[in-house]
Amino acid sequence: MTLHASIVSSSTRRLIGFLLALLPFHVGAVPMPADPLVGIWGSERILGPQVQGELTLVRDGSTWRARIAGFDVPARLEGRKVSVVFPGGELRATLAENGQSITGHWIQPRVIMSGMKFATPVELRALQPGVWRGIVTPLEDRFSLYLVVQKQPDASVTAFIRNPERNFGNRMLFRVELQDRTVRLTSTKGDTQIEGTFDAQSGRLSLPYPPFDTTFDFTRRDRSQVVGLYSRTPARGPYAYQKPIAEDDGWTTASPSDVGMDVQPLHQLVQRILDQEPSQESVPAIQGLLIARHGKLIVEEYFQGFDKERPHDLRSSSKSYASLMIGIALDQGAPFTVDTPVASLFPEYKGKVSNLDARKRKLTVAHLMTMATGLACDDDNPDSPGNEDRLEDSVPDWYKYTLDLPMVRAPGGGKAVYCSANINLLGGVLRNTTRTWIPEFFTQNVATPLQMRGYHLDLMPDGEQYLGGGIYMRPRDALKLGQLYLSGGTWNGKRVVSQHWVERSVANQATMPDGRTYGYTWWRHELRVGDRVYSQYEASGNGGQLVMVVPELDLVVLFTAGNYNHVALWRKFREELLPQYIMAAVTTPPRP
Repeated sequence: MTLHASIVSSSTRRLIGFLLALLPFHVGAVPMPADPLVGIWGSERILGPQVQGELTLVRDGSTWRARIAGFDVPARLEGRKVSVVFPGGELRATLAENGQSITGHWIQPRVIMSGMKFATPVELRALQPGVWRGIVTPLEDRFSLYLVVQKQPDASVTAFIRNPERNFGNRMLFRVELQDRTVRLTSTKGDTQIEGTFDAQSGRLSLPYPPFDTTFDFTRRDRSQVVGLYSRTPARGPYAYQKPIAEDDGWTTASPSDVGMDVQPLHQLVQRILDQEPSQESVPAIQGLLIARHGKLIVEEYFQGFDKERPHDLRSSSKSYASLMIGIALDQGAPFTVDTPVASLFPEYKGKVSNLDARKRKLTVAHLMTMATGLACDDDNPDSPGNEDRLEDSVPDWYKYTLDLPMVRAPGGGKAVYCSANINLLGGVLRNTTRTWIPEFFTQNVATPLQMRGYHLDLMPDGEQYLGGGIYMRPRDALKLGQLYLSGGTWNGKRVVSQHWVERSVANQATMPDGRTYGYTWWRHELRVGDRVYSQYEASGNGGQLVMVVPELDLVVLFTAGNYNHVALWRKFREELLPQYIMAAVTTPPRP
């Protein structure tokens, strides 16, 4: 299954624990009607990071200093490598040979919402001799809560919570009671209670939030003020199609008719998304829809407070970048092949790998990419020793932890089991064979040729990039991964990865327990439209992060969404929305 995010962090577990915490209510209190609370309430919080903005590096002789957000600290230069450590972040960069720029990554502190650190590209340009300046824009740690309180026909008052960033409160309905200033929300299943206060005079509703050791203050909202709750705010009339705007990111834009597509089914799909109302029932939470045909962007629509510059958590669809980078490394002559035994590529662990039996010695790079490793690693089994949840701060070396797992079967045989740690171990292969920090490799060989910007790469506790999922990226840039593969490894005519690697990556390499086939970190499906069946492959992530390619129709589609941990909803994006509205809109004949 592709249900998994990046790491389920300790902060996420505390969040879940909060929902299960039983908070006391006044003994003997008689609840009053909660009618004064009926309506929509919202609370948006930016939790950090504090250190961001203009970064200046100054060289005075052999002394270097750096300034940002009121901090002024020493910097270090070793060769052309520049490093700076601030109380709230770190710069890891390289001085250009001509001295005109310093490029690298800003490493921000751990994000509260995911528990991960992130590396963000940054460039400083020379202002004058000995002075460089640039802008640091780390990943915004945002958390939004919307509480919808409704009067029911039996005069009771109920509420449901919506959180677009993490899907907090999904599928939970609360009974609402009010006693004096005290508000109590009790889940209809009776296992969760939340107690807060209501100040009628100021119109403020406050609810505690233990994971952040803080209280969220909610204010009453009307339909035009809840950006993250409805598909669009304020409410608009019927949808009117607009051609995407061309920018300097490499995309050529066009209208559907320019590329042989009927705009009407696409219009119906967007209108369906716009008509979606928040409900106590779980509903599709589509936050972005982008469509390209014949290499041209024809649909670009955002919902629930997202826009083209707000990076989206790609979750496990980021796994497909792991095999892309492996392919690029091989194209560049890295000293390994897909058939190289994995243990041999970690010389630092020689003689130290646990459970190194004959089966593990045969485990290859290809087995990692197809998740056919035979390791005791199953993300769908919480008791599995290799389950992704086990990768946390208490594990100092995630690569060795994975290599140490026992074998439960021989590798290969076309039998795959979904395991994020398998894909992450490819990072160790990449690091050891290219001798490059993975964020640098990604920037040089993926982001730069694909004209990406404003992305954030999640890091393991040791500072290396985690390849199991979780890159935050602009949707326009995320769509490029599908276009790159559809174009045989090129972007706007420039070769990024070999066509041979693309063909091998999307071919049938292994079969998951549910019968679906898998390539090198790419899922494979067949979709029916009318009397015709089309092959489709995709990068897929928890919540509905889908980069979908239909080669016969020369079509690439991106969905981003917030239906985390609810696969029954987001798999319909592929099974229903893609064939019924998007593929059906194609009017010109498919490729022969």
